[in-house]
Amino acid sequence: MIAVRKAEERGVARFGWLDSRHSFSFGHYYDPAHMGFRALRVINEDRVAPGAGFETHGHRDMEIISYVLDGALAHRDSLGSGSVIRPGDVQRMTAGTGIRHSEFNASKSEPVRFLQIWILPERQGLAPGYEQKTFPASEKRGRLRLVASRDGREGSVTLHQAVDLYAALPEPGTALSHRLAPGRHAWLQVARGAVTLNGEPLRQGDGAAVSGETELTIAAKEDSEILLFDLA
Repeated sequence: MIAVRKAEERGVARFGWLDSRHSFSFGHYYDPAHMGFRALRVINEDRVAPGAGFETHGHRDMEIISYVLDGALAHRDSLGSGSVIRPGDVQRMTAGTGIRHSEFNASKSEPVRFLQIWILPERQGLAPGYEQKTFPASEKRGRLRLVASRDGREGSVTLHQAVDLYAALPEPGTALSHRLAPGRHAWLQVARGAVTLNGEPLRQGDGAAVSGETELTIAAKEDSEILLFDLA
């Protein structure tokens, strides 16, 4: 079964400097029918104005992934980590027992667009942690590149949850395949472009929850960028 979450049905938050779309309930947006999918709790598509951003704030007991689509995002946290996240980078932050951080558009002239992803950890009370790696476009073009996993295999960032996260840049006229093990589920998020998932059309901003399927075929209608979550 494939359940599509259309881009235009997502929650909306606008604060002048921030334009955000929520695939699942978040902040002031609450929809009991969309509280997450399996261990996946949040997918926010955030657009932040030049020079603006999220002031220092705290998190606990969550695995947080930042995936930049356009522009650059400056990060600082209470662990002493500081970086600029750009397209191709994947940042994982384990909030655990408590972490404080800020996120700002690193540019004074250009907007930044990124996906903020929250995954429920396998247990509470983990030690806070931070990791960031770069995955060049060449590694994602025409294939599903593992970028986050429980065991950090294939050079992916590590997650404290049984989730495999793949990123891909499928090209028009091509198809990607992924096999789900028995009892596994999937969520596909279209970051840009347009694809079909087992024949179901999806466009930029759409997501799809997958259960009870074994084989996934993702065909691109145009140059696209997708994230695929393989979930317990």
